[in-house]
Order: sequence, then C-alpha cells, then structure tokens
Amino acid sequence: MEFLSSIVGLIPCFYDHTSKHTVYIRDLNKNLQALRKEMAKLNNLYEDVKAKVERAEERQMMRTKEVGGWICEVEVTVTEVKETLQKGDQEIRKRCLGCCPRNCWSSYKIGKAVSEKLVAVSGQIGNGHFDVVAEMLPRPPVDDLPMEATVGPQLAYEKSCRFLKDPQVGIMGLYGKGGVGKTTLLKKINNEFLATSNDFEVVIWAVVSKSPDIEKIQQVIWNKLEIPRDKWETRSSREEKAAEILRVLKRKRFILLLDDIWEGLDLLEMGVPRPDTENQSKIVLTTRSQDVCHQMKAQKSIEVECLESEDAWTLFRKEVGEEILNSHPDIPMLAKVVAEECRGLPLALVTLGRAMAAEKDPSNWDKAIQNLRKSPAEITGMEDKLFHRLKLSYDRLPDNASKSCFIYHSMFREDLEVYNYQLVDLWIGEGFLGEVHDIHEARDQGRKIIKTLKHACLLEGCGSRERRVKIHDVIRDMALWLYGEHGVKKNKILVYNKVARLDEVQETSKLKETERISLWDMNFEKFSETLVCPNIQTLFVQKCCNLKKFPSRFFQFMLLLRVLDLSDNYNLSELPSEIGKLGALRYLNLSFTRIRELPIELKNLKNLMILLMDGMKSLEIIPQDVISSLISLKLFSMDESNITSGVEETLLEELESLNDISEISTTISNALSFNKQKSSHKLQRCISHLHLHKWGDVISLELSSSFFKRVEHLQGLGISHCNKLEDVKIDVEREGTNNDMILPNKIVAREKYFHTLVRAGIRCCSKLLDLTWLVYAPYLEGLIVEDCESIEEVIHDDSEVCEIKEKLDIFSRLKYLKLNGLPRLKSIYQHPLLFPSLEIIKVCECKGLRSLPFDSNTSSKSLKKIKGETSWWNQLKWEDETIKHSFTPYFQICEAEAYSTDTEESEIGSIDDMKEQLVSN
Repeated sequence: MEFLSSIVGLIPCFYDHTSKHTVYIRDLNKNLQALRKEMAKLNNLYEDVKAKVERAEERQMMRTKEVGGWICEVEVTVTEVKETLQKGDQEIRKRCLGCCPRNCWSSYKIGKAVSEKLVAVSGQIGNGHFDVVAEMLPRPPVDDLPMEATVGPQLAYEKSCRFLKDPQVGIMGLYGKGGVGKTTLLKKINNEFLATSNDFEVVIWAVVSKSPDIEKIQQVIWNKLEIPRDKWETRSSREEKAAEILRVLKRKRFILLLDDIWEGLDLLEMGVPRPDTENQSKIVLTTRSQDVCHQMKAQKSIEVECLESEDAWTLFRKEVGEEILNSHPDIPMLAKVVAEECRGLPLALVTLGRAMAAEKDPSNWDKAIQNLRKSPAEITGMEDKLFHRLKLSYDRLPDNASKSCFIYHSMFREDLEVYNYQLVDLWIGEGFLGEVHDIHEARDQGRKIIKTLKHACLLEGCGSRERRVKIHDVIRDMALWLYGEHGVKKNKILVYNKVARLDEVQETSKLKETERISLWDMNFEKFSETLVCPNIQTLFVQKCCNLKKFPSRFFQFMLLLRVLDLSDNYNLSELPSEIGKLGALRYLNLSFTRIRELPIELKNLKNLMILLMDGMKSLEIIPQDVISSLISLKLFSMDESNITSGVEETLLEELESLNDISEISTTISNALSFNKQKSSHKLQRCISHLHLHKWGDVISLELSSSFFKRVEHLQGLGISHCNKLEDVKIDVEREGTNNDMILPNKIVAREKYFHTLVRAGIRCCSKLLDLTWLVYAPYLEGLIVEDCESIEEVIHDDSEVCEIKEKLDIFSRLKYLKLNGLPRLKSIYQHPLLFPSLEIIKVCECKGLRSLPFDSNTSSKSLKKIKGETSWWNQLKWEDETIKHSFTPYFQICEAEAYSTDTEESEIGSIDDMKEQLVSN
C-alpha cells in the first residue's frame, strides 16, 4: 500500500512538468550542491572581511555600519542555510527510486526555500566586497591626562565640580602659590569629573605658561576640534585661524582648561567665544595670582590651599618610602618634623621627600631639620614659602660644581627643553667642571651631575629616552633667586624674550652688575647700541630672526665673556671683527646661522675650547691659520655645513696641528680629504662623527679595520648624496683561530675595531645596493636609511654573513631603525633576527618590503612601536598568525604625508639627538 500511495502522490508532479513549481522539485539536488558551493564562497569572504575588521579594531578603529550589518546578515544566513540544507538532504533521502518525492507539496516547499537561499547567498557575496571596512574612531571628548594618585585638596575639587554644574558660572579660576597643586587639581577635574560628565561635547586642555604663545594654543585647539587640514593650512594669519576656531566652537558646548596663566588673555584673539548662559560652555584656568582671575572676568575664583597635616604626611610618607621610614625607630618622628616644616606645600613635600628617600641615618635627618629651621618661621611671600623650603634639595647637592650647574639652568627661558650634551658643553665652557684635560672625561662628569640633579628633582628628564632636561618654572625661579644672592642682587642674571622692551634690555644701571644675559626671540631691528656689561661672562642671543648683523662695537665692553651662543639666528650673516677682542672666550656656538665668512680676528681667541659650527649652509670662507691659531681648542664640530674642497683639506691640516684637540665632528666631501683623515692617526683618534657628503665620483668606499682600530671615538657615520656609490667594503684579512676553526678576521674586528660605532645614517645614495657591512658594527643602536632607490636588501645574505650570524647576533643592540623612500627594498634580512633591543621601527614609502625579519624568537620586550602606512602593514606576510598577532599591538599608522610632522621622528633624526646619543654612550 505504501508503494501505491507513493505512485498516487507522483501524479500531480507529472502534471505540467514544465511549470516553475516542478522545477523546484526536479532541481532540488542540483540546487543543494550549488547552495553548498556558494556558502563556501560566502564563508571565505566572511572570514576575510571579519579578519580585516578585527585588525582595524585592534588599531582603535570602528567598523562601518554597512560592514557591521553585512556581517550580522551573513551570520543569520549561515544558521538558516544550515537548517535548509539539512531539510533538503532529508527530502532527497526520502525519495522513491532516488528521484520521486513521496510528498510533492513538502518537496516543493523545500525546493523553493533552497532556491531562494541560493539567490540570497549569491546576493550577499556580491555585497561583501568592501573598499573600506572600518573608520577611525572619533576623538573622545576627554583626553585622559597622566597623573599620579592625588593627595588632597578634596574641598577645592568638590567646589570646582559644583561650580562647573552651575549654569551661571562660565569662567572659573583656580589660583594659589607655585607648587601648591593647581595643575594636579585641574588634571583631576579633567580625568574624574569631565570623563564621567555628558555636559560637554569637547574638552580642550592647553598649557599657557609665562609668555603665552597664542598660535601654539590655537594649534592645540585645532588638534582637538579636528578641523580639516586643508581648511586650517589655508589660514595663514593668527586672525584667520581665530575666525575658523570661533566658527566651530560657536556650534559646540565646550570646556577649555587653561593651565598656568600669568596674565589676562584675549579669548577672541585665540578664537574662543566667551561662555554665557546660552551656550553653557565653560573655561577653567589656573594661575598664581587672583588678579588674573579678575582680568579674565571669572565668575568664581577658588584658592588652592596647602595640604592639611594629615594629607601632607601621607604625601611625604609616600615619597620617602616605607623602607626608609622603618629603617630606624627615630626616623618616623624626625620625618614628621621635616614634613611639618614644608607647611603643606605639595612641591616642597615631594622634593624633600625624594631628597630624603635614601637616608637611613637619623643624624642626617637631624641635619635636615636644622637646615630647614634656619629659614624664617613665618612665611609672608612666595619666595619664603617655597624657596627656603626647596633650598634644602640645593643645599644637599654633593659639591659646588653641581650647585653651579643647577643655578646655570636659570639662563634658559621658561619651559625650554635642553639637550643633555648641550648643557654639559656649556658647563665646560663656563669652567664649572674644573680644568678640562680630556673632553670625554669632562662629559662623563657632566652626565653624572645631570643624573644627580634629576634625582634631586631639580631637573626633569624629557622625551622617551630622556636625552633632554627642563626645569620646573617654580624651581627655575628659585634658581634665579639663589643666583641673585637670595633676591638681593636681582640683576646678576637677566633673561629676556620677545615680549621684553629694548629700553629694558639696554638699561645701563642694570647691565653694570650683570654677569649673564639671555636674549631669546628678540627684535634686533632697533637694537642699535652696544651693551655696556663690564662683568658679563655669558651671553645667549638665540632665535632672533631679525638679527642680520650686530651693531657696531656690540662686544666692546664684554672683555670677561667666557660663553657666547649665537646659534639658531637664521638670518645672521656677519660677525663683527670686535669678536677677536674677547680674549677670555672659551665657548663659541655659531650653529645654524647664515654666516658666510669667519672673521680673521677669531685667531686671537687663544682660550677658546669649544667651537660649534653645525648646519652653517652658507659658510664659504675660513681664513687660513684661524683654526690652527686656536691653541686651546678641544672640541670642534662642523657637521652638515657647507665648505669648499680646498678649504676642507686645509681645515683638516689645521685641526691636526692643534695639540689639545680631542673631539672632531666634520663633513668630508671628497676622497682627498678622506685619505688625509685616514693617514692622520691624530685626526682618527679625535673624530666622533664623520659625514661623507656629495662624493660625486666614488663608486666603491673601502673602510679598513686599521682605520677603525685608530678611530677610538667614532660613534656616528653618515653617508649622503653620493650618487655613484654602489657599495661599501670592509677590508679585513682572515686570521686567528677559535676552537680549532679558522674564522674571518672580520669577526675579530667586529668586536675589536668596530665597537664604538653606535649610529649610522645613509641618505640619498641612489646606486647603493645594500648595507651588508653593518653586520660588523655589533653595537649599532640607530640606523636611518632614506631615499636610496636601488637598495633591495639592508643585509645581503652571503656565506660570510651566515658565518658571522652563527657566531654573533646581527643588530643585537639596535634600538631605532628608520627606512624611508626605498622603493626597491624587498627585505631587511632574509632570515629572522632576535632584535633584543629594538624599540622603534619606522617604514615609509617602501612598497616592496613585504616581510619583517621577525619570528617567534624575536623579542618584543623592548619594542615600543612599529610605524608605517596602513597599506604596507596590511600586505605584510608572516610566518604564521601567532607572530602577526604578537606584533600587531605595536603598530601605529604613519601615513606618508604625515611622516615629516612626527614630533618624535624630528627629534630622533636631528643633529642634536645624534650628538646626544654619541656623547651618552
């Protein structure tokens, strides 16, 4: 009977065999197979799209709504198709004789569903090819600012939050003494209150400082508002930029946090609309003066007061550390006395706490208390409240040299970050480090002093590598106060910037007692008089764009001058002959000026120890015998400066004739000069940075081990614009044994002769093929390769390299690697390297580089970032996904057009950073 019922059930199926209904039944099996194939395609496409999305989201990007919707639809489709396929397979198995359905209606429904799913899947495949899968996340309204856990003042914080919620308060001022914690309070408002508040669309933080730079503040606001670059860059004037900022801010509910204001600001000059009850925007400022709050028309002003005793003790205890407090039974009681002497001032508590953080001897705590109590008990002003407390850190410096070096930092303008090596060279010129016989020993002493000052919290390290230092403005004020003998002689040191008046600078009554003067960014167009400074020892004149030449007899009354820094005056083209009368001069810096000719009178500077002439692109004439007459010269630097071939050779001969010369940085532009340097043992011993530039006819450069053996201090090597140079060779013969194995002498030389080289820069050498010779520089820390269009490999893999790699690690000390503008580069090295020290790798415009020499053994402990274009990163090939995922978190987008504006890159690639690395190794 069952068979008969099946036959009967077939009758309707054969009726109108050509109808579309019977097609669903007839083609069910074929459609099931087609659906499976399409689903396989869809699954592959889904996995590809999802992987792209996940990579983008790891870089803090957000998937587009279109992509997100497609992924959700596919995931639903996968479930539905799986169910449809199961039903289709069951229907096929039920058919009589393998083709006749038992139930035509059921078979028709399943066949129709399979056909519809087939169409749907094909449509989703067609829709799944996206050019863009994710977009950059919009910048968050509040940027979290770095700060340590706060200790008080809770009352001021609660007041501030209450006023920020008050619609009648548009501008609020936080005022108080220097070092009392105003900036910390403002950061707390930013990180805690504003981060959880939805009252504002954008939160902007800007540091103002004593000499406000309106354009710099406008730049900060622009960055936060994300105004399109093309709109911003077309606004050339401050007024145009202010108008663009105003146009955007008027449509937003914003809060502007202005830190460290010293005088009233014109908000409209910056482009900031004044808050009112309609727009509900806010401005919060910090200042040392309540008058500034009034000038800014603040509706509410809050005084940030010193900490209460309990909070002060908590902060001091945190800085000293429990180990010291528990090292002797008497110390906790003595520590509380020291903390009380700080009168609750946070900066004093932190500074003194850190100064005492290594003292386990109670007698030293007794001495500290005695020193503190020598100051007046009743504090009436800023100086007494802060300086007499902070002076303990100064008093505890180990020697007079450290004290002189600390006070000297008051010469620099507020917020300036100074390279460590520049500071030490100035100290040498001033004579703070005693009689200098060896420049390298003096630098060692200077670096130790910088370390001492940083540990005492009198200087702060800057940058990721702390190659620069700066001084807190409050501590700088204390240094000025100390230099002026506790404020009694305020004119011993004078620091002026562009806001100073000329009559103020040239006031004769001040200048007679002045020992040091700093002029920064001054207008020299109306500076027509000489400065009568009979006691001056130091003069800085820097970044004065209008300075083309000095007034007549400008240096006439400066016969005691020891340090003269004229660097970064980009329009200065002439030096007066009177400079030759500065017989006491020990330090002269002419770097980055447009001086064309050195005056012959320079030969009279018999005490000159340091002469710096880096970046002097216009220099053409150095009169004969000028350099050889500088009989005390110890340090000579003329990197990236223009000089003609004949003068270059003469210059090397004159440097060689100097008895005391111990460090030379110079540019060599022809083989004759290079051979001169190679033939002089004295020059080789002194060279610290060698730059080979514009060797038009050199095809092959040979560097011998004997050359490197004599070059005891060569730490930087640059090769640039050598357009015919094809290769660099290391000439080392085979010799020596090790464990009965003959080794190339290159391995021996690698450790013995090449151990000083720490930095190499190769630029604009269009025919250079590789840099394989660098495997013989085991201590190389920085490598920059730019605009070398023929390079295909950084290290070419040959038998010698393989032999060296078996014995020693390649690039084991490398910290920084930059590859830029290398269109034919295919690999750094064909095999994986360990890179145990690598911190930063930057790749830009290297479209042929498809892999990095990384594997599972490559270390990422020191790695901070891998920077490059998104397209390059996405096309990299990896040994497996695990390795890729382990390095993906370090990747940062660095598109070509933004590459040159990278702050850290400009720092690392600069002459200053190069020299700092040289002297710090």
